[in-house]
This record gives sequence, C-alpha cells and structure tokens, in this order.
Amino acid sequence: MTVELVIKPKPKDLGEFTVRRVLPSPEHRKVGPFVFFDHMGPAEFPPGKGIAVRPHPHIGLATITYLFEGEIIHRDSLGYKQPIQAGAVNLMTAGRGIVHSERAGDDLDTTSRLHGIQSWMALPEEHEECEPAFVHYPSADLPGFEMDGIDVRIIIGEAHGHRSPVEVLAPMVYVEYKMPRGAQIAIPDGYDERALYVVAGQVSAGEHSLDSGLMAVLGKGEPAHVVANEDSHMLLIGGAAVSDRTVWWNFVSSSKERIEQAKDDWRNKRFGAVPGETEFIPLPK
Repeated sequence: MTVELVIKPKPKDLGEFTVRRVLPSPEHRKVGPFVFFDHMGPAEFPPGKGIAVRPHPHIGLATITYLFEGEIIHRDSLGYKQPIQAGAVNLMTAGRGIVHSERAGDDLDTTSRLHGIQSWMALPEEHEECEPAFVHYPSADLPGFEMDGIDVRIIIGEAHGHRSPVEVLAPMVYVEYKMPRGAQIAIPDGYDERALYVVAGQVSAGEHSLDSGLMAVLGKGEPAHVVANEDSHMLLIGGAAVSDRTVWWNFVSSSKERIEQAKDDWRNKRFGAVPGETEFIPLPK
C-alpha cells in the first residue's frame, strides 16, 4: 500500500471556536469530490454560547455535516429548519445557489459540546447549476455494523457489503470506523481517490504512523491495510476524481466567471433569504 501524502491540518479561527482545516491544503486540493474538510472541536461552550454562523451563500457543491457530539440547527433559503445531531446527516445541495445558517441547538442554555466534520463535495460539471435541495437522514437510517470488533458506519456510498441511503450525484465513499487497540481492517479500494483521516487515536497505514488530526492520501487502486495502535476513531473519504475547481470563500465552480457572478449576486442581494434570519455574512474584501 502506498501513502502518497500525509496532510497536516491548519487551525482556522471561526470566532466561536477554532477548527482544523484539512482540505483544501497547499499540497493537495481535493480527494475525489471532497474539496473541503473541517474538523470541528471537540469544543465546550458555557451556557449562552455556541456556534453562530450567520446566513451565507453556496454554489456548485453539496455539504455534509456529520457530528460526533452536540447539535446544530440548520436553516436555509428553501425554508428548511432542521436540527442535526450526532450520527445523522444533513445533505445540502447548493447547485445554482442556496443560503443557510448554522446555529447552536436546544442545548444553548446549558454547558454544551460540539464535535464533528464539515465537508464539501464538488458537484459534477453537468450538475453544478442544478436546483438547490436539502435532505436529512436520521442516524438510524445509516447502516452500522461490527467487523472483527470494529464499529463501522457507512455515511455515503457502498463499502464492506453495505450501502448508505444517502443519495449523491457522483460516486463517492464516506465511512466511519471506531477501532479498539490492535484491530485491523482492509480499506475498500474501488474508488479513484481515497484518504484516511484520524479523528482520535493512532493508526498505522503501511509504513506510516498516523496520529489524531492527520489525513493520509492513499495510492490509487491499491489495497489498504490499517492497524489501530491504540483505541482509534477514523474516517475514509473518496470517490470519483473531478476536474479542477475554483474554491473562493463559499463558492465552488469549474468556471472562474461563475465565481465572479456569484460574488456579484451576493453583493447585490440576488440570493434567497433565510426565513427567521435578519443577519448575513458580507462578501469578503
């Protein structure tokens, strides 16, 4: 097995707390369709404090919020208001344009914790301007099972003989593994591009030892064998390779001209509004 690259995350201050940004990185912009990968927390908030991301726009991508702990309230310009809790999936397809906010959940009045992954997937070129959409999948809908003492959940795609119900517009895979010390597993290899991310613990992939917060980009089409050196929590992401994308602020597109149009649209308030919200994040200078 070849580990082509090990990516170290960079801290990004979001105001309420700091995230570890893994993708895009200067060394590697994307893995399959995954063009953005943030590790949020684990963070603890005192009563009255929590995540407060004001309405902002997206184009050309789909977003997945996957929490290990805590709760976030999603609101969008399609009129959806949906709590996202641990183990569930919020899939938001931006397409030609959507606006959403992310706020603290019902635990705002108590000491609360937040821990999870925010990821963006570039849409195939033929779907970049599709109609925006939002779908919620409760935790119970995602297949979870045990393999040789390892807890496995299929978030997106198909792996280890199980398929997620999450419907996406391009072949991709997103799998969660919770591995006790000494456990071993063969990672599926039926995708153009794959990477492993260690949420917690330490694993060995080939000759590489991967600590918490590191992402290993795997060689194409090669079997991957992973061993947990201690109790570990790991994610697999990947899928079909996509053409180069421009990522500017919250916009993703195969066309730089389309990015400029999205900037102008947000600047001139041509995107939809989020019901119940009066704030918004201005276009960066």
